[in-house]
Amino acid sequence: MFPPSLPPANNPLTRREALLAPIALGGTAALGAAPDPNTEGRQRSSKRFNMKKSINLWAFPYPTRMSLRECLQLAKDAGFDGIELNYDLESDLSPKSASREFAAIRKMADDFGIAISGLCSFLYWPNSLTDNDPERRARGVELATKMIHAAHDMGVENLLTIAGSTYIPWLPEREPVPIDVCDRRAKEAIGKLLPIAEKQGVVLNIENIFFNGYLTTPGEMNAFVDHFKSDHVRVHFDTGNIMLFQFPEHWIPILGKRIKNIHFKEFSKKGSDHSLDSFRTLLDGTTNWPAVMEALADVGYNGYLTFEYFHPFQHYPEALIYQTSDALDRIIGRKAQGSVVGNR
Repeated sequence: MFPPSLPPANNPLTRREALLAPIALGGTAALGAAPDPNTEGRQRSSKRFNMKKSINLWAFPYPTRMSLRECLQLAKDAGFDGIELNYDLESDLSPKSASREFAAIRKMADDFGIAISGLCSFLYWPNSLTDNDPERRARGVELATKMIHAAHDMGVENLLTIAGSTYIPWLPEREPVPIDVCDRRAKEAIGKLLPIAEKQGVVLNIENIFFNGYLTTPGEMNAFVDHFKSDHVRVHFDTGNIMLFQFPEHWIPILGKRIKNIHFKEFSKKGSDHSLDSFRTLLDGTTNWPAVMEALADVGYNGYLTFEYFHPFQHYPEALIYQTSDALDRIIGRKAQGSVVGNR
């Protein structure tokens, strides 16, 4: 029904009249009406969480359009506490670099006043620790060993580790690995790496992937991590990797203190895309971030929250970095930037 003061249906409103009608009514629905007094919940979390902001290097156009130095500077300028770096075969962080180069990266980060929150890599996929090809498995262990040493040289404690895969969707030509065989090979591989990690002071944080068909429940993850009875095998929890079928706030209480590092990946359950393109910029998805934060606080987590995203902006790539920093500020309850209509 139309409000009493509006013309009947046979005398259609213009768009301007419809917009002005609430104001003409005097009052309660007016565009300038007093806002909800609890505007804080709109702007940011009403609770301040004692966690640190981090961003993965994949969100930057590195190395094609920005140098590592520029990325570190930008992350610091945007307000991040840390940055997660990626080990590959060609960049500043690769087998081509020696201890002195990694130490120089550490010093450069220190000079900027930004921490290196962790080290991760895509190399676990083509060189899976559980591949049916023994040469690929051996290469995987070799590269993971190099990552451990690189992390040590950079003073980085957290090394993201993918224990294995039964199947890799983006490598469909690879023969699937039976689950029991995958489990046995993964334990053997991590068992080889663990003494090296312990000696180097590096923690092998096992990431939940879901797309790889292995360790797809929190109970399985806990059993795998607990098998090694070592503080140097923990969990790197990724919020987005399970969102296709599950919910991160349900995993966190079960993983508990095993969580050593975290990826914040946004995911939308509204679409049907199950590729890496299904991940979104922070807050542009269906993740229940207030529930995730409460769950993390309940298990006593106070480490890094690292935004992981694989698509640097084609134009004005700095915008993604600043947008992410602002979104994380709101998620963890830091002071929101700018103003909000009704709260000026």
